[in-house]
Amino acid sequence: MTRQLHRKRLRNSALATGAVLTVVVTAVQAAPGAGAAPASTAGKPKVKLVAASKSVTLDRWKGEPGVYLDLGTYVTVDGAPLEFKVTRKSYKDPVVAKQILRNGSRTQTKTLPAGLVKDFSGLPGFLQVTVKNAAGEVVSKSKGTFCPNNASGRLRPDAPATSHYPESCPTNPFTLGSVWGVEKGWASNSSTVDYDKPVDLPAGEYTAKVSVAKKYRELFGIPNDQPTIKLTVRELTDEGGGEGGGEGLTGSHSSAHHAAGHGARSAHHYGPRGADAPTPPALSHALEDLGTAHHLGDGRGHTDGSRIAPALKANAKRPTGRAGVPANVPKPDLRALPAWDITVTDGEDGDVPGKDYLAFSANVWNAGPAPLVVDGFRSPGQDLMDAYQYFYDANGKQVGYTPTGTMEWDPRVGHEHWHFTDFASYRLLSEDKTKEVRSGKEAFCLANTDAIDYTVKNANWHPYNTDLSTACGERSSISVREVLDVGSGDTYTQYRPGQSFDITDLPNGTYYIQVIANPAKRLQETSRKNNVALRKVVLGGTPGARTVKVPPYDLINAP
Repeated sequence: MTRQLHRKRLRNSALATGAVLTVVVTAVQAAPGAGAAPASTAGKPKVKLVAASKSVTLDRWKGEPGVYLDLGTYVTVDGAPLEFKVTRKSYKDPVVAKQILRNGSRTQTKTLPAGLVKDFSGLPGFLQVTVKNAAGEVVSKSKGTFCPNNASGRLRPDAPATSHYPESCPTNPFTLGSVWGVEKGWASNSSTVDYDKPVDLPAGEYTAKVSVAKKYRELFGIPNDQPTIKLTVRELTDEGGGEGGGEGLTGSHSSAHHAAGHGARSAHHYGPRGADAPTPPALSHALEDLGTAHHLGDGRGHTDGSRIAPALKANAKRPTGRAGVPANVPKPDLRALPAWDITVTDGEDGDVPGKDYLAFSANVWNAGPAPLVVDGFRSPGQDLMDAYQYFYDANGKQVGYTPTGTMEWDPRVGHEHWHFTDFASYRLLSEDKTKEVRSGKEAFCLANTDAIDYTVKNANWHPYNTDLSTACGERSSISVREVLDVGSGDTYTQYRPGQSFDITDLPNGTYYIQVIANPAKRLQETSRKNNVALRKVVLGGTPGARTVKVPPYDLINAP
């Protein structure tokens, strides 16, 4: 199956999915960040479960294991926002979730039961779904996690015009803090899809009953409503013909999940650097097939820096006058996260066939309190830009700048855009951490791919370039702007030549993947004491069949 076909299904189905919500839906505009106050100020939220439609059609693609139960159910909220603050002190501490209750100028917190929330993806086991066939027999029972930040819309015209809450729940294993919320008068999609566990429903007619788990009904005072939905499953072929209930793609809202590529090992996956779909809690695209996939570079859905959205606007001219950084100006704080998604591949996209490579995902994030803003300015005819870091006061006025290296044009097919150099580097260290065994330095265009901690000061809950829309620019660009916002990080999957580590001739044993933010120390920061992160790996196996074991990092077991 081609990637082009997967993308076509995804685009078509995305429109259909949005149409399922029958309430008034408005676009969420950028908000000032964590300091913004919710629109409602009184009482406790009134929460209900509703179904947007009495009937739903799901597509099952021929030869694949099943369908994904996106049934178009929503959690409605009125009276006051439904809001949660979810944090952990460190990777040695468990996740703590608190409900935030706002009443006028008063704010109260209600800590959820210990162990109820284990990560930052939402409320686990919130939704219960029972599916019966035409004969009334139960053929499927499942539970789903509810992310309050899921796709949402207004219930009525007088509800707040925009939601100030973030637009998704983070699944990065090293997330530190998150905020979840549904505005008063809004509804959030409660359907969740486990991409690794499609439901095996043959083409036919079914009835689905959806309810909220008892523990959550009691915790939040949710009525025991149990919407019943008529479910039609139709089987489609790659040629677009349908079997058992319909044909073509029109009206389907499940194929987006199919297109995400978890139905088959050879399918395309839209991972943390892909812009076409939210990142599911699964391996990144580059690692999903453990080296068997064939990548095309920085195209749609790729994990190495695709750029498909409008660019941010750089300053019209390079700065003039004396460079300088005011003493008390707010600065970014770049922090490296430990590597994850670690695996051995046989190389791809230009790597040498027959060799063994250690691939991994790496993230550098900004703990603030100021965004990282870098503009590049080009001299005519040159393939390098001079890069400058800008500084702003508390009112957003530019108060300084300093030269900070270069941006380079990457001419490789599939890339063909401007990369900021010296942002991060990666090294493989010996067991005693004294010897550098392998190294890699990556230049790339910045994007806010992951919400790492939206509870830090000045965190922006609505960063502009979450879908890789920073200014990578064109071959003819005269200037570009790249931004890493407060609270967000940029994940890159290291699998391309010069990124993954060639381990072909390395002896088996213990090593450390080292991720370094701001390696040349050219970027001005609040602190440089947290720019390095290490992740232990143990190499084994034989040439051509190397293995890697990744011990947990404190409480984080994310190999």
